[in-house]
Amino acid sequence: MHITYRPGNKNGKADALSRANDNIQVINNDFILPRTCFATIKLTLWDVIKKDSPPLDQMVPSMALTAQDGFLFHHQKVFVPSTAVLSVLQYCHDSPLGGHGGKHKTLDLIHRFFWWPSLRKDTISYVTNCPVCIRAKVSHQRPQGLLQPLPVPHIPWEDISMDFIVELPLSAGYNTVMVVIDRFSKMAHFLPHTGIPTAAQTATLFIKEIFRLHGLPSTIISDRGSQFTSLFWKSFCKTLRMQQSLSTAYHPQTNGQTERTNGTLEQYLRCFTSHLQDDWADLLPIAEFAYNNQIHRSIKCSPFFANYGQHPVMFPGSPLVSQIPSLDQRMAYIHDGFKQVRAALLSAQRSYKRYADRRRVPAPLYKIGDLVWLSSKHVTLNCPSRKLGPRFLGPFPIDRVVSSSAVRLRLPVEYKVHPVFHVSLLHPSNPDPFPGRTPSRPGPVV
Repeated sequence: MHITYRPGNKNGKADALSRANDNIQVINNDFILPRTCFATIKLTLWDVIKKDSPPLDQMVPSMALTAQDGFLFHHQKVFVPSTAVLSVLQYCHDSPLGGHGGKHKTLDLIHRFFWWPSLRKDTISYVTNCPVCIRAKVSHQRPQGLLQPLPVPHIPWEDISMDFIVELPLSAGYNTVMVVIDRFSKMAHFLPHTGIPTAAQTATLFIKEIFRLHGLPSTIISDRGSQFTSLFWKSFCKTLRMQQSLSTAYHPQTNGQTERTNGTLEQYLRCFTSHLQDDWADLLPIAEFAYNNQIHRSIKCSPFFANYGQHPVMFPGSPLVSQIPSLDQRMAYIHDGFKQVRAALLSAQRSYKRYADRRRVPAPLYKIGDLVWLSSKHVTLNCPSRKLGPRFLGPFPIDRVVSSSAVRLRLPVEYKVHPVFHVSLLHPSNPDPFPGRTPSRPGPVV
């Protein structure tokens, strides 16, 4: 081996062995757990079991226990007295070596070394109610809450729903589309706008484009956007005797009809817009006609036909003679056609509910005062990354039961969210059967 000197500017980054150790800070050993601590933990667990183990002659013979070195054994596994069960569960589940495993993993780990009569029952109960596991783990259970369909309207434009498609590329000065849908006939209007409309602008659009064509609806369904929760919009609806129905927070399925139509419109624009995506505003009238002229699965006819009782002419110079319905035919449709459309809606609604409920479970019957865990999916967390953040927060008490599918929670003041949540975002907090368990760390701070 030949040793040569290399100047610092040519040496690059020195490795750990060749670094000068002048600046290495002396580590204060008082802050490091000595190795004996880990041995002491194990010794303490065995000592607790050994100390609390009763004499062999006091045990039930059917347990088939044997005594050795102060311990009781059941088929070569250490018998755990009732006073030491919590210590064993904490060590095999809560400790870093246990890793907060699931029910089956923790059960297998305990069963390798220990035994007591209610081992399986106690382990499953302990793991199921572990607060750290509930906070940290993603739920793989089917969501709670069966589908609760909205009431079916009786006539066109009796009930409508509204939503916005935002952040579109600028086209003819517009970058937002207001989508309005009749829940009876499924007819839609696509209204372009610049920016997200305020409550006043939304009201103006409604009067100019909806009221002038269809009159006043009885109910307006929308999300909890600022324009729909504002005092202006509430006063506007109250003055015109229109019932305002807001969707549950973070549960867009309440306004699922509009959400689905938004996707259909976006799909249409993707098919026909230019590469620069600057002509979509010019396509909106044609997109609206195409949507309203296509058969809708739930009503088994097109929205245009459901509204007017006839199909529009869409082929220029068509040799087909347009059939203009007579007065009797039009009156018959008004009496019978609407009934058929509503019957089709009810049938489709039953079918959708049956299909949706296959992937859901009934929600618990919550009561005021019950404690529940809240999903952190829509809550801003005060942590560096959501990847390692808690999956559930709480538990929080129920302040009011809004319906069978929504409850109002009593949240701390620092939670800047609407306190009404759908039951699919909740997890019931059961009374802990092991109240003596020691929490491994404090709960998260929002």
